[in-house]
Amino acid sequence: MANNAGDHPPGNSVADPSQEGDFGITTMDLRNLMELRSGEAVTSIKDGYTDVQGICRRLKTSPIEGLSGNPVDLEKRHTSFGKNFIPPRKAKTFLQLVWEALQDVTLIILEVAAIISLGLSFYHPPGGDSEACGQAASGVEDEGEAQAGWIEGAAILFSVLIVVLVTAFNDWSKEKQFRGLQSRIEQEQKFTVIRKGQVIQIPVSEIVVGDIAQIKYGDLLPADGILIQGNDLKIDESSLTGESDHVRKSLEKDPMLLSGTHVMEGSGRMVVSAVGLNSQTGIIFTLLGAGDHDEVKKVKKSKKQGAPEKRNKAKTQDGVALEIQPLKSEEAAESEEKEEAKPVKKVNVTKKEKSVLQGKLTRLAVQIGKAGLIMSALTVIILILYFVIDTFWVQGRTWESECTPIYIQYFVKFFIIGVTVLVVAVPEGLPLAVTISLAYSVKV
Repeated sequence: MANNAGDHPPGNSVADPSQEGDFGITTMDLRNLMELRSGEAVTSIKDGYTDVQGICRRLKTSPIEGLSGNPVDLEKRHTSFGKNFIPPRKAKTFLQLVWEALQDVTLIILEVAAIISLGLSFYHPPGGDSEACGQAASGVEDEGEAQAGWIEGAAILFSVLIVVLVTAFNDWSKEKQFRGLQSRIEQEQKFTVIRKGQVIQIPVSEIVVGDIAQIKYGDLLPADGILIQGNDLKIDESSLTGESDHVRKSLEKDPMLLSGTHVMEGSGRMVVSAVGLNSQTGIIFTLLGAGDHDEVKKVKKSKKQGAPEKRNKAKTQDGVALEIQPLKSEEAAESEEKEEAKPVKKVNVTKKEKSVLQGKLTRLAVQIGKAGLIMSALTVIILILYFVIDTFWVQGRTWESECTPIYIQYFVKFFIIGVTVLVVAVPEGLPLAVTISLAYSVKV
């Protein structure tokens, strides 16, 4: 392949359409190359491809005039290297959202209490004699109330149904709004590339491997690339590495440019080397669960077969877990080797990430909920003690077996009152209200 690449001129002209499609470099070669940094990347490019011009020749592109824009060639590049698009996680159905809403502990407690209350409401003492149970039965056997005793349990179940449906609909509506906003942003976002020697702007999703992209101050890089020419170029890679210092990019020291990073100073040109799920950002999103399941398995398999990562080390265990190691300077190489012998803490990434505001609101709701739990427990205990003292001490009644269901029904009512206090005390609607407000404010 090196000889074939050498037969081509350095290339200041548009790629020949007759030779388009058969590339001298694979997706895995480019991905492994993009995992290298600084001097290691420069050495690998020099040993394997002579220089960046050699990579351009392998990709059938011109560093000066870019791609030809031939639809056949673009389609072959999509097939060989993928599209510059990270498919979103499959949206949850309305029934799945309903099931998630039903997992709330408070709702489960209410459902159990309502079912017990509903079942006991149809019980009547043998022979219809409730006087043996004393005044304890008066609350159950009052005229007209016994026949309508089932309404309480049914009303609780109906309330739970309303809460579940409203919660599921709000989640579904919120997700639909955010997906629509994301789709609109992706369609409107464009980037500057060179095709047929002309500087044009195309949608980010239409960028292919081999495109020559012009980068300047303020740009968010849409794909991985290798620097061809740069003028005092500095990149903010904190979104991927966590390092706040700007990284200077040059052909001699560090020509590797990563998608999702920001251009903070200077300008330049790069040849696109990886797009979509094959880019460094795409790999991270894949490990976090984005994209189709088949694509996730493909990327994970290729990661295992490829060379070990130099920048990021990612593993999956019992779900989704991601460990990102920030870039280390050459001076810290020795300390890094010592740290490798120590056990590394893994950062578990939950399926649903919360913002800082949502996290604070949730903690506030939990604190208030704990206070409400204490008050509800005290309420239940006081009601039960009052009932027991009044029935078996003041009235001097004994526990009759035929009165057991009636007494249990009282205990269930006391329990429902306590749960009601808990539900009223916990401000679960606070995080939800803020989330809905944010969703509608974004829409407006």
